[in-house]
Order: sequence, then C-alpha cells, then structure tokens
Amino acid sequence: MIFVGDDWAEDHHDVYVMSADGARLASRRLPEGLAGIRSLHEVIADHAGEPGEVVIGIETDRGLWVQAMGVAGYQVFAINPLAVARYRDRHHVSGAKSDASDAKVLADLVRTDRHNHRALAGDSLEAEAIKVLARAHQNLIWTRTRHTNALRSALREYYPAALEAFQDLHDRDALAVLGRAPTPADAARLSLSKIRSALKHAGRQRNIDVRAQEIAAILRTEQLAAPAPLTAAFAATTRAAVGIIIELRCVRRDHPRSGRHHHRAQPPDRRTRDRTDDTF
Repeated sequence: MIFVGDDWAEDHHDVYVMSADGARLASRRLPEGLAGIRSLHEVIADHAGEPGEVVIGIETDRGLWVQAMGVAGYQVFAINPLAVARYRDRHHVSGAKSDASDAKVLADLVRTDRHNHRALAGDSLEAEAIKVLARAHQNLIWTRTRHTNALRSALREYYPAALEAFQDLHDRDALAVLGRAPTPADAARLSLSKIRSALKHAGRQRNIDVRAQEIAAILRTEQLAAPAPLTAAFAATTRAAVGIIIELRCVRRDHPRSGRHHHRAQPPDRRTRDRTDDTF
C-alpha cells in the first residue's frame, strides 16, 4: 500500500508518494492535464503493483483529474482544506505552509486518518464517460513501465554502458540506438554517422552531433564482458523489449485523447493560489 498527497493549483499538481511506514518514496511537480495524469501513473507504477494499493488525498472532489484517478482504480479521498490545516498544525512543528509540505501532509493524513474522511465514488456520469479511455491509457503506461524495468535489469547483466548512456530507456534516443546495437560488440562497431542517423530517424532535431558523440564515447568505454552465449540471449530479449516499448509509444501517441480539454471542468472549490516558483 502506498499513500499519495496531491496538492493542486490551476496549472500544476505537487505530488508526494509515501510508504506505509511514512517514508518518502517520490515527490514531483506535475502539469495539469493529460501530460500530468500520464506522469502521475508513471510515478505510481514505480511503487505499486495494483491500483487498489494506492490511496490518494486531494483537497477537492471535482474535475476530470479527480475522476481520472478514481476510474483508474485508485482510492481517492477528498480532504477539506480546513482539515488539512488542522492536521498540519497538530503534527508539524513549524506549521509553515508550502506546496511540497502540503502534498506531504495530505499523504500522511490519508495514511493515518483516512477513516475520518470520505472516499470518492468513481461511478458518476462524467466518470463513466471517460472510464474506458482512462483505464486503457493507464494500462499502456503501466505495461511500458514493466517492459522498461525488465530491459533495465537485462542491460545491467551484460551491457552496463547502455545504462550510463541512457537515463530513460523508453526515450526515443535509447530505443533508436539499442535497436541497432543490442550488444556491446554491436555498439563498438556502430559508427558515429549511424548513431546520428538513428537519432535523426527517431525524431531528434537538436544537438544531434553532440548527443551522438556523447553516446559513442560512453558505449565504446571498456567494460566487463559477459560470456558470448549469455550476451546473445540477453541481446534477443533486448531486441524484443525495444520493439514492444516502441510499439507502446506509438499506441499511446495515437490513443484517443478524450482528456485533451482542460481537466477541471468545474470552477475551483478553493481560492487560487499564486505560485511563482515552478521548481520542486
């Protein structure tokens, strides 16, 4: 079970993910809208096996963002802002208010006191209207996360330079290069021009030469080598994983975006706060 605090504003959400024993697992500032919901699913997928294991606290019960969380299968609790303020005063020494601390307070509140608050039902008319697409969208992200994690585990066993070269294995650069060079030996033979071609074909438009040189330098670094039969077996799984992740990226890109309109159809139910610092 994990607990998520979602402190929302008009254009973004500060999210804090907490374990059952109160430890911090992750914290992010996410944009409002479809991109933000996608990122929320990604963050949660790294720490929860099933949607029902996720409990979210947020200070509103309105809007498509809240509905999207509910129909995804998460347990969503609408917390009155006054209750959040009282909880903050009771459990935090300074009582100082900030976006990050409010998200943490919300996560801690639903971890310890959710029995005093109401869980939202996910069966409203608006929720039913987006249920199919919201769940399909979530499933695509979670499936991609599972395959990306499997790819990372495989590369760690025989191709550690790839992990150093690519921080995000589902990024287009990583998929383009690993598709052409699934083994260290393939990478050593991959010319700079072929790396540039792969990056350009994958859609990169800026800093192609610089990025290609960075990738080449890292992939050609000496590293411990796995036995040839083991490398061949891992290379086969890498090719398969890359192909699946590329296909999932295409499906997600072409997925109907019923949430393309602003998520909060209802007017905000609390005052809009002036946020001048976009860093988290």
